[in-house]
Amino acid sequence: MALISELRYPTKWYAKLITAVLALVFFAFLATATVSAFLLYRIVSPVHSRSDIDTQSFPGHPDAVTFDVPGVGSRQGWFFPGLKTAPTIILCHGYESHRGELLTLVTALQDHQYNVFLFDFAGHGSSPGYTTLGFREAQELRAAVDAVARRGDVDRTRFGLWGTNLGGYVAAAVAAADPRVRALAVESVYDNPAGMLRLEVVRSGLGDFPLVERFAVLGFTWLNYPYRREPPLSARLSRLAGVDMLFIQAGDDPELARSTRELFLRAPEPRTQVILPKGNYAGMLDEAKRAYENLIVSFFLLRLPPSGGRAR
Repeated sequence: MALISELRYPTKWYAKLITAVLALVFFAFLATATVSAFLLYRIVSPVHSRSDIDTQSFPGHPDAVTFDVPGVGSRQGWFFPGLKTAPTIILCHGYESHRGELLTLVTALQDHQYNVFLFDFAGHGSSPGYTTLGFREAQELRAAVDAVARRGDVDRTRFGLWGTNLGGYVAAAVAAADPRVRALAVESVYDNPAGMLRLEVVRSGLGDFPLVERFAVLGFTWLNYPYRREPPLSARLSRLAGVDMLFIQAGDDPELARSTRELFLRAPEPRTQVILPKGNYAGMLDEAKRAYENLIVSFFLLRLPPSGGRAR
């Protein structure tokens, strides 16, 4: 009791020192928690940039498609028609990107008679909310596949998915659970959303501060508590047996290149690996973009060839 009283009303030098140290630790803890919370908010709420098009006059004659995501809300996508009853390629944009940045890749695929569909994940482009770095986005992609499969002018049993980082994780997660997905191309894919969060913390420059990364991960885990038992991609790869897969490593992103290679090595056949000096399709120069488009189109032409009735 005497010690507690001394700490509450310090009169001796050692009591004052202990009180000062405790106060310093408390304020350091509070400051770290505040920085971590702000950083987590910035990561899961990226700056919105969006691209709207006039579907009536835009080349490719896309249809605006609104579909519901159970428990989340509605999403709007663009459906670019190809050959009647051909398979559909769904393009999944990356973190801090949006569907508008993929329109030239859409054109490359549509020119080869594919139906193409794309939309914005939560917290990106035209979609409200915040990103879960893949957990909830998988529900959005499943709902998009279901919406396209309800159309009468597509092959309802054959889909291809392409995605980069966030979109790559989501595409692989959905492909592992949906037999309609016959071909999968992913770039700079990560094994689990928490790993992507850690990478973004490091990229922010605040990862070296003590406990910031740990607090951010704890906050992210709490935000996504319903998905706490979601297994990483590496534990689901066996379900992709028989799905044609293309893994693209980008040399300018070493951390994601490493995770992409690890997933490739664990993936069942049939699988292909391509190593590029630079990734991020949206930020590529024209020549690099054309080479990338040729890579993706060639993969789908070989692994998921268009077929069906007359061209529209």
